[in-house]
Amino acid sequence: MNIYDLLIKGIELLKQKRIQDSAIQARVLLCYILKIDSVNLIINYNLEVQKIDEDQFISYIYKLIDGKPLQYLTNKQEFMKLEFYVDENVLIPQPDTEILVESIIKYSEKIKSKMEVLDLCTGSGAIAVSIAKYVDGSNITASDISNKAIQIAKLNAEKNLVHKKIDFIESDMFNRINNKKFDIIVSNPPYIKTKVIKTLSPQVKEEPIIALDGGRDGLEFYKIIAKKGIAYLNEKGKLFLEIGFDQKEEVVKILEETQYYDNIESIKDFAGNDRVIICSKKEWVYVFFNRYKRRVK
Repeated sequence: MNIYDLLIKGIELLKQKRIQDSAIQARVLLCYILKIDSVNLIINYNLEVQKIDEDQFISYIYKLIDGKPLQYLTNKQEFMKLEFYVDENVLIPQPDTEILVESIIKYSEKIKSKMEVLDLCTGSGAIAVSIAKYVDGSNITASDISNKAIQIAKLNAEKNLVHKKIDFIESDMFNRINNKKFDIIVSNPPYIKTKVIKTLSPQVKEEPIIALDGGRDGLEFYKIIAKKGIAYLNEKGKLFLEIGFDQKEEVVKILEETQYYDNIESIKDFAGNDRVIICSKKEWVYVFFNRYKRRVK
C-alpha cells in the first residue's frame, strides 16, 4: 500500500468513529511513523509503505479511536513555539495556558529587572521552560509532587537549552520550597471537581488524574496557594494563576478573604472565558511577615 492509500484508510477509520480533525490527526501520525514532514508526505504519496510501518499506523489509528491522545502517541506537543516531550505522566500543554505565560512575559518587559519565579505543579515543565526561554534574567524553581513529571520537565528543559536556568524540586506544593522568596508564583494547578472527572472525554481521562483533580469543589489548590504562597513572595510579588472557565468569582473570593492580596485582575482566553488571575502582595503584608518572621501555617 502506498502512502496516499494508507493515509486515506486511516482518515476513513477515524471518520467512521466521528473522531474530530480526522485528516489532521492521521496525517500527523503517519508523518511521525514514517519520520518525514508533511511536505515530504505529499511529495512521496506514491511510495510504498513497509508492512511494519503500515501495521503500526493502523494500530495507532485504533488507539486514537479508543481515546488515546495523539500527543501521547507521538510524544510531542508544541507550546509557545517550543517542542515538548509528553507522555501519560504529565498533562498535555494547551494553547490557553500560553496566555498565562504571555502575561508573565509582558509583566517582565514592564518591570525590566531580573525575576525569581516559582512554577508550582510544573508537570511537563511547559510554563517554566517557556519563561526561562523568553524572559531574560529569569531564574526559575519548578516543583511537582510527581517524580516522573519532574524527570520529564528536566528533559524538556534540556531539549530547549534552558536547564541551567531552572531548579527542579520534587515537592507537594510548598512543602520543600524552604525559605526562598520569589517575585512571581505561577501555577496551572489541578482545578477540576472530583465528581466531574468521570464525565470528561476519553482523551482527557487518559491524562494523569493527580494533575486534574482539584478536590470536591475544584478549588483545593487555589486555597493552598492563596494561604501559603504569601510567605514566599517578595515585596510587590505577584501570583499568576490559570483557572477554569467558570472559576473567576470563586478564586477571587479566596484571594480576597485572605486579605493578603490586592490589584486582582482577570485575563480572558481565546474563547472569551476568564482564564488567568493576577494579583499582588499587599505592602503591609510584606512588612508584617519580614518584621515578625511569621510563617503561614
